[in-house]
This record gives sequence, structure tokens and C-alpha cells, in this order.
Amino acid sequence: MKKPILLLLIIFLFINCSSKKVVVGVKPVNHSKNNYIDVISRESLQQNLEIIASDEMEGRDTGSEGQKKAGRYIIDFYKKHGVGFPKGANDYYQHIPAAFLNAKYNENLPDSENIWAFIEGSEKPDEIVVVSAHYDHLKMKNGQIYNGADDDGSGTVAIMEIAAAFQKAKNEGNGPKRSILIIHMTGEEHGLHGSRYYTQNPLFPLANTVADVNIDMIGRRDSFHENTNNYVYLIGSDYLSTDLYNVCEEVNKKNNFLTIDYKYNDKSDPNRYYYRSDHYNFAKKGIPVVFLYNGEHADYHRATDEVSKIEFDALTVRTKYAFAIAWEIANREQKLVVDKAETN
Repeated sequence: MKKPILLLLIIFLFINCSSKKVVVGVKPVNHSKNNYIDVISRESLQQNLEIIASDEMEGRDTGSEGQKKAGRYIIDFYKKHGVGFPKGANDYYQHIPAAFLNAKYNENLPDSENIWAFIEGSEKPDEIVVVSAHYDHLKMKNGQIYNGADDDGSGTVAIMEIAAAFQKAKNEGNGPKRSILIIHMTGEEHGLHGSRYYTQNPLFPLANTVADVNIDMIGRRDSFHENTNNYVYLIGSDYLSTDLYNVCEEVNKKNNFLTIDYKYNDKSDPNRYYYRSDHYNFAKKGIPVVFLYNGEHADYHRATDEVSKIEFDALTVRTKYAFAIAWEIANREQKLVVDKAETN
């Protein structure tokens, strides 16, 4: 007699709960022990973002003192975690002259810098996996500071955490087979200048560059996902390499990270996001790319893009997902196969 009563109670509870609107957050992720993905922490992401997107950085406009101050903070983070600059470089900076930055649009920008860090591969050190995000934003306008917490403070702190996780793995003798080149791009907001400069002046041969995992805005949700932040848009993963698409799908399924949304993956999409962040300059050179993105929101390119509005649960899981993608690319036996051609 107890089973029917229990069944009716369960049905009643299900109907009652289903009638309420539920706002869903990202799901907790289960990882096996000794997984370096757990180096990435919500606390560190928040601590770093509160500095990177603070008023002190004055909006991080390309070449400004605020951007340079943010750059020094990023470099200090790498030094603290034992992450060095790349082989063949003199320091953490790839200097970009004003003449290059102003060649296309003549915006009177001063000299600026990409910032890079490097974890050398253990077995195939000459093969390079790039992990990128831009650290510039929109400066001050009419007395208001455009702090760009999501755009792209979120990506900036994400790749800092990713670098620290790879470095810890290397320190413990479990480093990636291929080398990881972390690049904080400058001048993205003015026309993808930093990535254009790097791909025209690469430190490592582009022929040996396996992929670019690019992160630009992963700390919020958009209007298409009002009731959940348990998603990320992937753009470009299947454009040049079926292998890369498969890696992104399989890593997500294995770890139960979040829902992949391909809404903006169509090149004919009127938003043209594929062409609007730093990965595109790598794709133009025939290098497989994947772009992680949360979509536009009401604070995009406004002074209201503040740290207080960042959803750190989503930022943490999306950062871990990006790390897992880069980890798989760096450690798989075979280099990603480019089996498609780039077309505009």
C-alpha cells in the first residue's frame, strides 16, 4: 500500500515544481583527482577581474597608461606563478609601433604591446597551441570609465588562470606535449590590431601553430538564455578542421561542462562574430580556431559593463572548458588535421 501513496506524492511534487519558473545556473562539474583543471578557481578569477576591470585601469584603451598598468598586473601574475615568457623573446612584451596601429584607420593611437607567456611542450615543443584574449577596452568617455569587465576582462583573467594551470602541470612533470603560447592581444577594439600584428610577425612559425583557442566575453548571459548561464557559444571550430570540432564536442561530453550553442556559427549570420575577434587573423592564415563567447547583453560597450554583473559560476566553468580544449589539443597524439579551406 505504501508504493502507490509514494508515487502520488512524487507526481504531486513534480507538477507543483514544474509550474514555477526556474532560473538555472551552471551545473557543477565532476573531475577526476589530480586534474589540473581544478587549479582554475572562481576566487582567483574574481580577484584578478576586480583589478583588471577596476577604475584604476581607466578603461584599458590601446596604448594608454591604464592598459599598461593592467599589463604590468598580468605580468606580475605570471611571475608569481612561475610562467615565463616565450623562447626567443626578450621579455613578456611584443611591442607594436604606433605606425602599425594607425595604418588602417589613423586613430592616433600610441605604441602598444601584446603580452605573451609560454609553457614549453615536453614532447613536441615546436608545435604551438595559442590561447588568446584581448586586454584592451574603450577608455573613458564623457567622464565615465568603460571598464569592460566582460569585454574582455573575462577573457583576460580566463587565460591567466589557464596559463597557471598548465604551468602547475609542467612543474609536476605532467606538462603538455605541445607548447602553449598565451597571448593577451592589444588593439582588438580598434580593429583586431594585436592579432594582426602577431600573425604578420609571429614569434613561432605559423606552419607550426596548431590552433588558436580565443576567448572574448564569457562572464555573462545574453537575452537568448535569460533563464540559464549554463551555455557557451562556439564559433569557427568546424570551419577549418573536423578534428577541432570533434575535440570541442568530445571534451564537453566527457566533462559535462555546459550546453554548446552554435547559433552564431553560420558565416552568413548578420552579426558576423566570426570576423570580429582575434581568432579571425589566425583563421585567415589557415590555422584552426575556436571562439568561446557568451553573446551580447545590455551592457555591451557601455560604462555599465562592471564586475558586479559578472556571473562567476559561468565564468569559471567556461574557463575550465577552454582549458580542457587546449589541453586536449596540446596532448593528443596527432596534430589537428586541417581538412577544409578558409573562405570569406
